[in-house]
Amino acid sequence: MKVKIHTLFQYLLETTQSKPEAIVGFSLSQSPRLGDFLEELDPDLPLDWNNQNFSGLPELKGHVLRQAGLNGICAPKDVLITAGAAEANYLAIMQMLQPDDEIVLETPGWPQAEVLAKAIGAKVIKVTRVEADNWRLPLDQMAEAITPRTKMIFLSNPNNPTGDVLDETELREIVRMADRVGAWLLVDEVYAGLEWDGPRAPSVAGMYARGITTGSVSKALGMQGLRTGWIICPDAGLIHDAVILRENSSEIMNIMGEVIAEIALRPERYEQAMEKARREGSANLAQMNKWLAAQDELSWISPRAGLIGLGRLPDGIDSGPFARFLLGDPYRTFLLPGSAYDQPQHIRLGVGGGAGVNLEKGLSRLAQGLRDYPRS
Repeated sequence: MKVKIHTLFQYLLETTQSKPEAIVGFSLSQSPRLGDFLEELDPDLPLDWNNQNFSGLPELKGHVLRQAGLNGICAPKDVLITAGAAEANYLAIMQMLQPDDEIVLETPGWPQAEVLAKAIGAKVIKVTRVEADNWRLPLDQMAEAITPRTKMIFLSNPNNPTGDVLDETELREIVRMADRVGAWLLVDEVYAGLEWDGPRAPSVAGMYARGITTGSVSKALGMQGLRTGWIICPDAGLIHDAVILRENSSEIMNIMGEVIAEIALRPERYEQAMEKARREGSANLAQMNKWLAAQDELSWISPRAGLIGLGRLPDGIDSGPFARFLLGDPYRTFLLPGSAYDQPQHIRLGVGGGAGVNLEKGLSRLAQGLRDYPRS
């Protein structure tokens, strides 16, 4: 098995040293600082593993269930703490998907599952979200795509990168589709809790025996560097298989990630952090929507949740070359080209990062870049 690099990661690798002065596309909330947690950290904490449970710090697993709305529905044994949602997705996909299996994906969507599925030798079936339909997931096409050959369905909810949200009714319909053929249904929930026009959708791990919920502290809480996430699944075999695979990769969780995440997810701290993230994200979203309404050449479907969305470029501009153009002098502004999501006529716009990303400056430079960019 050889994992090929995806366009999204390739762009990040090539531009990581660029030192932009503004970011238009920040995908996580403003990050807290280590000093915010020092009073509650034990200086005598051994820097060994947690010495309690291979599947994760018990207190942290309890917080994970609570924030997902799964208390009394799933149990701590249904939770595995992982190195971010990326490892959570990796462990589930690599253990459940075999060569020649079929996996149904959404596009645009988080590309990790497609990369891994192709490396395994599985067949990828895509269901396309369309901008003209406000990026909604077409359930009729999903029903046609899911067949007795389908081993897994992979979705993100809220959707990464469009910000669309599947509500409880839609999720239950997809569960019925999956159950008819016995497929696993994996839903990545890294942006859950940042809904702008409705409630948080229920977690699929509490709706379906083969439902897999993954999440992390990376996006909504802005704690990407902790590399702390989770799998929740009521199937004991899947959790056991994921532990076995993790034993041969990252092996155990880093204790500092677990301990700081446990503090961050304590009910009072979590609610305060989420309120701050929603307040700052909502303010940046309002600023973005106001700015876009005044633009003649750029538009988007405002995300219903999360911190990112896709902006449509005018005809004659390809997102890849334009993103590199904007990263150079005099603009020095970073954004991610939509080609990273198979949407070359779009750019990823983001409203995360609080005030530190210089959003107003970035938007001004983006407008100037659009005026200056040579058209084909």
